[in-house]
Amino acid sequence: MKKFFSVTLFALGLVAAGEVNAQSKIGYISSQELVSVMPETRKADSTLQDLKNALIQSATDKQNAFYAAVEKYNKDSATFTAAVKTVKRGELTKMGQELSGEEERIQQQLQQRQQELLGPINKKAYDAVQSVAKENGYGYVFEKEALLVAPPGDDILPIVAKKLNIKLPTGANAPVTPGAAPAKPAAKQ
Repeated sequence: MKKFFSVTLFALGLVAAGEVNAQSKIGYISSQELVSVMPETRKADSTLQDLKNALIQSATDKQNAFYAAVEKYNKDSATFTAAVKTVKRGELTKMGQELSGEEERIQQQLQQRQQELLGPINKKAYDAVQSVAKENGYGYVFEKEALLVAPPGDDILPIVAKKLNIKLPTGANAPVTPGAAPAKPAAKQ
């Protein structure tokens, strides 16, 4: 009798554990793909491209001014006194040093602006994923790129896109009915 009770208790434990697992849905999403289809991202990309073009133009102007100053120095240096040559060389050296760090400054400014622009977009995407997970009973949502194998029906990108009123491009993660029969290969003739 004691053995029967132990086996029954063990079986009930397995059934209860199975029910708990059945209640916890698992989904996945490509947050990178979600952010890329958000209209805000296109605006941010356009803003960043405009900034990049302006910074490159500014750097080009500085470079041209430096080359013109060097050319003028080389042309007129024969008429300069030693003191004037020293001052002019110092000015050229300073201009050259400022110019040498220009590319790094441009990259830093672009990165900073990108973080400012994409931060709110990433937060909006994250909040939408959290909301969809909660509303649809997903206990876990993984990043798609971290999964080796996953059924298409567990991809929540279409649900999140719908929540954000985003139309996904044709061919991108069309919703799949869970439990739908897989396509059968054509018969050989």
